[in-house]
Amino acid sequence: MVDHTSVSSSERNRALGLSTLAFTLCFAVWTLFSILGIQLKDDFGLSDTQLGLLMATPVLTGSISRLFLGVLTDRFGGRWVFGLLMLATAACVYLLTFATSYSMLLVGALGVGLAGGAFIVGVAYTSAWFDKDRQGTALGIFGAGNVGAALTNFGAPFLLMAMGWQSTALVYASVIAVMGIAFILLAKPDPLSESRNAQRQSLAEQLAPLSDIRVWRFSLYYFFVFGGFVALALWLPHYLIEVYGLSLAGAGIVAALYTIPASLFRVLGGWLSDRYGARRVMYWTLLASMVCTFLLSYPPTRYEVEGVNNPVTFTFAMPLIGFIVLTMVLGFFMSLGKAAVFKHIPVYYPKSVGLVGGVVGMVGGLGGFFLPLTFGMLNDVIGIWQSCFMLLFVVVTAALAWMHVAILKAERIEIRDHSESTDLPELSTPSRFVLSEWHPEDETFWESQGRRIATRNLWISIPCLLLAFSVWMVWSVVVAKLPLVGFTYTANELFWLAALPGLSGATLRIFYSFLVPIVGGRRFTALSTASLLLPAIWIGFAVQNPETPYLVMVILALLCGFGGGNFASSMANISFFYPKREKGTALAQNAGLGNLGVSVMQFLVPLVIATGVFSVMVGDGQPTQAGGELWLQNAGFVWVPFVALATVAAWFGMNDIASAKSSFKEQAVIFKRKHNWLMCVLYTGTFGSFIGFSAGFPLLTNTQFPEIDALKFAFLGPLVGALSRAYSGGLADRFGGARVTFWTFIGMIAGVIGVLFFLINKDMPLAFAGFFVFFMALFFATGVGNASTFQMIPSIFRQEVPRLMPELSEDEQLVHAERESAATIGFTSAIAAYGAFFIPKAFGSSLDLTGSAASALVGFIVFYIICTALTWFYYSRKGAEITL
Repeated sequence: MVDHTSVSSSERNRALGLSTLAFTLCFAVWTLFSILGIQLKDDFGLSDTQLGLLMATPVLTGSISRLFLGVLTDRFGGRWVFGLLMLATAACVYLLTFATSYSMLLVGALGVGLAGGAFIVGVAYTSAWFDKDRQGTALGIFGAGNVGAALTNFGAPFLLMAMGWQSTALVYASVIAVMGIAFILLAKPDPLSESRNAQRQSLAEQLAPLSDIRVWRFSLYYFFVFGGFVALALWLPHYLIEVYGLSLAGAGIVAALYTIPASLFRVLGGWLSDRYGARRVMYWTLLASMVCTFLLSYPPTRYEVEGVNNPVTFTFAMPLIGFIVLTMVLGFFMSLGKAAVFKHIPVYYPKSVGLVGGVVGMVGGLGGFFLPLTFGMLNDVIGIWQSCFMLLFVVVTAALAWMHVAILKAERIEIRDHSESTDLPELSTPSRFVLSEWHPEDETFWESQGRRIATRNLWISIPCLLLAFSVWMVWSVVVAKLPLVGFTYTANELFWLAALPGLSGATLRIFYSFLVPIVGGRRFTALSTASLLLPAIWIGFAVQNPETPYLVMVILALLCGFGGGNFASSMANISFFYPKREKGTALAQNAGLGNLGVSVMQFLVPLVIATGVFSVMVGDGQPTQAGGELWLQNAGFVWVPFVALATVAAWFGMNDIASAKSSFKEQAVIFKRKHNWLMCVLYTGTFGSFIGFSAGFPLLTNTQFPEIDALKFAFLGPLVGALSRAYSGGLADRFGGARVTFWTFIGMIAGVIGVLFFLINKDMPLAFAGFFVFFMALFFATGVGNASTFQMIPSIFRQEVPRLMPELSEDEQLVHAERESAATIGFTSAIAAYGAFFIPKAFGSSLDLTGSAASALVGFIVFYIICTALTWFYYSRKGAEITL
């Protein structure tokens, strides 16, 4: 702790003044595209969706960078991080002036977005100078630097009209560079610098608060109060010009009337939070915002009423003066909410202000990225300008409802304890959902209660995982239909869209692998399932407009990786519930029936996109080149109700296991285990092939056998692979996972040779039939291998842990073996999931370079030979290192 009495008032004021000025200028740079974008739209011929993406891109960089800049500030202090950040931003703004295409503008916008990361650097630096009784007010004053958006809205239009957009950008670059140098020269190291250097935290200690639900609760509210503020600051000039016919200068002035109260009154919000508590301030904020957004969302409407003699008509439309008043009120209450959220962070996390504030700021900033992008998309799809306020109304209403339910729970606790808290309540895990005692290896316990509880968790986990696979692989079907409804993407671009969910899903699995013991299986299953709603809903809107930029489609493909990441956490969670003798079967059922989601998706999506039954809810279909009609949006929307139901079932029906809790450090020991890496290779051969072939099979069939409608058959491959996995777990339990895995790879080699033969001779009679049969055999073999490799992992660590840790008791060795096998199951699934990226890309690259898929298939054969040799040498030969 720092003794703030030793810090003089002048030193505090100096630090606060410098950081506030620096943040004001950084925020002005961060919102620069709200003005430049208007001229860039005309110069580069951009659509509303493209303009929305350009405005939102700096917000994306500024949001994501906050997490990393927060960690750096906690480690090295704000003085150097803040100064160097401003210099880096100046360089990026300068380089923007050389842009000659839309793609170059987007790249430049990513660099400009670094300015948005300055917020968390300033929060960590400023809060260190003040004690907790004055931190709310100090951070409110600092946060008033949001007024930088008003500086841009007011001043940039005049610079733009006088000098052009390139010269305007040069002025901004020069100002922020001068400020960066001045900050380094004039600012002093914060009072925490000495203790920070003396007691350096490890990265694991720094990241520990991320497991606290309070952090994510703060993030939810900041998504609206800050994300909504940034989104409107970017969008209002364009909105005012188009809806009210204002000039560029007039629109900038009116937008400034919104951004000024949304910035300056943050000071008042900090003072009110110090005095009355965040609970009341957040209520004021969300209630007032709900009323304002409802009124602003009402579009101009003409009414006709049957009168006594003649129809009576009248119209309703929001006048400009009413619009200005409502946006000013909305901005005022948003400013109070922003201060209320950040009041708590230095109090609860004094040693991790940068990290926690970075996470909260990142989520809020992501709101500033996704919301304006969605505003443009809603304009293109719905065609109502007020749709942006409709979206904000939905967001704030949901946030208010969530908060009110949580506060009712907190009040019950306060009444019981005869206390009153000004804090918002925690979403703690109710005790009825936590299994404090869990001993599946005890046969009496298992038969009396363990089996029933484990079975319930398994059968809730399976549909959650099935939906995750469905959303993950939905692009394998969608990309095949995009050209039919007017999307002009090349074959290689389509293969990229089919492959990118595999890339992001595999990467997310690496992180998801370790989160179940940290967060809890029940909680993380529910949250990860709910995350599927974002790509599902967004895809439903994006595919309705052929003008949707390819970059938006790339982002959506990456977001579908949420579904891929879920597998690692789901398998790690279920592994804790079952005894060794039943793990193979349980994991096979969870994974196999979860994998079935690929088949369900490939069967269901072609059906729902061909029907307009749901058009009342999802909108009109898109005409095809052949004169028909497709409702491609159903490919995303169809999953929404099922995902919502599965989320509720997981939240209220599953359990957390108390003994399964462990830190990342305890799990990270698997990175030192040789057999973890060996199983990564083997599982890539089995599951990587299954998911990669699932993603690539429809497009490969379309390119090699264009006369065949691949979508009629595509679902059969994943169906065969999923069912063979679900019902072959017992095979591995009976004959040994290593032996089954060895013969599986032999079968896969034979299957690829058969596919290769019929592709080379695709003009011969029945070539497609032979190609299809051997591909089905491949899918069958991958399913069997998926089950057998996962059956091997717990057995391997049951033998390895006693050898590596002989000093532990038998019970302690069992706990370590369970922990390491669960982490390995998750991590191997992460590595293997890259198959969903590399296999479609291998097919696409092979076709681009050679005109044939043969090169890719030969590479698969070589890889399977390596997997066969590893399985034989380490696990299945006589005298192998591990006997299974």
